[in-house]
Amino acid sequence: MLKWEGSDVTEWTERELQQWCNEASERTFVYFYTPFCGTCRVAERMLQVILTIKPTLPIVKCNINYCPQVAQNWQIESVPCLVDVEAQSVSRKRYRMQDVNELLAWFQSGTD
Repeated sequence: MLKWEGSDVTEWTERELQQWCNEASERTFVYFYTPFCGTCRVAERMLQVILTIKPTLPIVKCNINYCPQVAQNWQIESVPCLVDVEAQSVSRKRYRMQDVNELLAWFQSGTD
């Protein structure tokens, strides 16, 4: 699922995300961002730290500017946004990225 490309999280297009949603049954976390969002950059750095701690955590990212249909269907209200997708549906969303420990606890509460 997640692959390191240098120090980045794998980026999916809207088409790739929709295809995965139609076919997959395993849990994945989708990180929505925009490239000019400073808070998004900070959140992505936190995700990189978390992936260093838990390298098998299934996280992908999507530029919300190129995913309008998914953003509308999943009712993404703002960025940054983490979406927990399981069994082809959104189980929960997170908009506040306060610190690494809090985010790690959020991921673990959804995967334990």
